[in-house]
Amino acid sequence: MGLDAADIEPVAASPNAIRPANKTDVPALVDIENRAFETDRLSARNFRYLLTRGNTATFVAAEPSGWPFGYAMVLFNRGTPLARLYSIAVEPAMRSQGVGRSLLRAAEAGALARDAAFMRLEVRADHVRTRDFYRAEGYRPFGLQAHYYEDAVDAIRMEKPLGLGPRPEMARIPFYGQSLDFTCGPAALMMAMHALDAEVPLDQTTELRLWREATTIFMTSGHGGCGPNGLALAAHKRGFDAALMLGDDSVMFLDSVRSPHKKEVLRLVHEDFRQQIKESGILVTYGTFTVADLRQQFTAGGVPLILISSYRFDRTKKPHWVVVTGFDGRYVYLHDPDVDEAASRTATDCIQIPVLEQDFERMACYGSQRHRAVVIVKKRGGRCLSI
Repeated sequence: MGLDAADIEPVAASPNAIRPANKTDVPALVDIENRAFETDRLSARNFRYLLTRGNTATFVAAEPSGWPFGYAMVLFNRGTPLARLYSIAVEPAMRSQGVGRSLLRAAEAGALARDAAFMRLEVRADHVRTRDFYRAEGYRPFGLQAHYYEDAVDAIRMEKPLGLGPRPEMARIPFYGQSLDFTCGPAALMMAMHALDAEVPLDQTTELRLWREATTIFMTSGHGGCGPNGLALAAHKRGFDAALMLGDDSVMFLDSVRSPHKKEVLRLVHEDFRQQIKESGILVTYGTFTVADLRQQFTAGGVPLILISSYRFDRTKKPHWVVVTGFDGRYVYLHDPDVDEAASRTATDCIQIPVLEQDFERMACYGSQRHRAVVIVKKRGGRCLSI
């Protein structure tokens, strides 16, 4: 949701107070919402949840009586320094008085207070003046989501560094959100391969084919996940060079199942994959790896897929694959294929997530055995550097 174009006139900010929202503001917030938007409206239930249980900060512009006539809501991305301007709206009668600009700046200050390094937002592609307003406030477009709004209008994604200098553009890696709970590995591999060859499709058929090829068969209590060996073989089969950086040669995910029979199946799959890896000539390096190692691979043209624990993002402690999209000396940037709509996430929250290098070092492992795994994908004939 975005600011209405009628509220972006460059006039002085309203003297009315801006304060944090509370539960008693919900009726007024619903009224503002219904007056400001024709589609994609938040309900009273939405507001109550976001104000009390959501990872949010909400600010209202209020009359001296305390009654709100405008609001801005910011969502925070757990475990990362990302904030997203989820919605901002002003009563029609109070527009063209600088209220929206004041709310936006209050939202940015609130995000900075929560240690956010970047603010992101979506704006309707057909609202040119609103997009220009955000540009004037320091926001720059970094992507487009087709048919994002209820009326099928596209959304332009925009971003602003908060208190930081601008980072280099990192548009090399496309984004694809996994369509199933257990296909993060295939989704990550598809992003890497498409970045190297635009002919590689980004669709569910390819996603499922990759999963069938790379799955470990069993993992935790659900469908089998994809391990590094299977993903590397799938990339090799499709004409890419692949290299593996592994902590050791142990059977990954073995401690995620209890049944002795399932454990034996996992061992058989592991041995089969390892034999295929040997026959294919895929380079395998064992030991520890650092951010500097990954940066070297990325600079040489490789796209790293990293196995992490999802605990940092959603506290679920699941193995999860992400794609490294770049570095800037302070942050490692990631595409996270898990667009969890139930948690009010959109692709805007999952694209180029900045993670401090020291935090990344800690999150790039999984399980009590602290499994470490990286798959480097490169164009065929490119040299996969050994570590």
